[in-house]
Amino acid sequence: MPSIISVSNLSKTYGSGFKALNNVNLEIARGEIFALLGPNGAGKTTLISIICGIANLTEGRVTVGGHDINRDYRAARSLIGLVPQELHTDAFESVWATVSFSRGLFGKPKNPDHIEKVLKDLSLWDKKDAKIVTLSGGMKRRVMIAKALSHEPQILFLDEPTAGVDVELRKGMWEVVRTLQGSGVTIILTTHYIDEAEEMADRVGVINKGEIILVEDKAKLMQKLGRKRLTLHLQGTIDAIPPALAAYNLELSNQGCELTYNYDTKGERTGITSLLGDLRAAGIRFSDLDTTQSSLEDIFVSLVRSP
Repeated sequence: MPSIISVSNLSKTYGSGFKALNNVNLEIARGEIFALLGPNGAGKTTLISIICGIANLTEGRVTVGGHDINRDYRAARSLIGLVPQELHTDAFESVWATVSFSRGLFGKPKNPDHIEKVLKDLSLWDKKDAKIVTLSGGMKRRVMIAKALSHEPQILFLDEPTAGVDVELRKGMWEVVRTLQGSGVTIILTTHYIDEAEEMADRVGVINKGEIILVEDKAKLMQKLGRKRLTLHLQGTIDAIPPALAAYNLELSNQGCELTYNYDTKGERTGITSLLGDLRAAGIRFSDLDTTQSSLEDIFVSLVRSP
């Protein structure tokens, strides 16, 4: 699938000397949902701001739909809708006026039918005449998304879009995101809710300390880096793990009633068979066992954990 966003050797250094981004290379495919994950201060918002033309790059090149963001700013920016973290909008304007005005900022002719569709898709139609100041935080967030969609962009950036939004509204937003992707819109999101990325994204990128440390298809990432956890529920309690079992790096928990064994899913041998044999030899019996697969959050934490 062709790239709609191309980032090449991008670096950003502020006047203070702080290097927020260091030699970032990234390709975003047309029509995908791409989740950009990283801890606070990792460079997520800086990267988005540069691609959207809000901040200037220090080195490198960025193209959007084939348009260089510096040489052909207007064409590049017209392809992008941005939903920032902070809620910035005129508190005393109506929802309809606010969204319509955003469309006009991009030089688009009036299109009441499109504005109506956007508001209905975001469950804002019954609030179209309401002043922004009267809306809840979740509804204000939806207005920000409506503003970003007002000029019919091909790319939508969602920077922490569900921060402060209740569970029901979050579900509604993601239904809208799926619909947008179905219509051909490319979605790039940052989120602290990694379960959202796990559910929604086609690919995942992890940024840490201003550098992209991994970009991978979500399913392949979880297959390659995922680990499984085997929990053994013991028939009795033990005070300590016998030295003969030290090689398995077992964890003793639940007041000596459970043993946990982590193993690599991609390894040729999991070690489970030998573990069970050594448990019997050590006189340890269990009544039940279960396994769990590591989540995207587990993988993320392991990737960004400081050495």
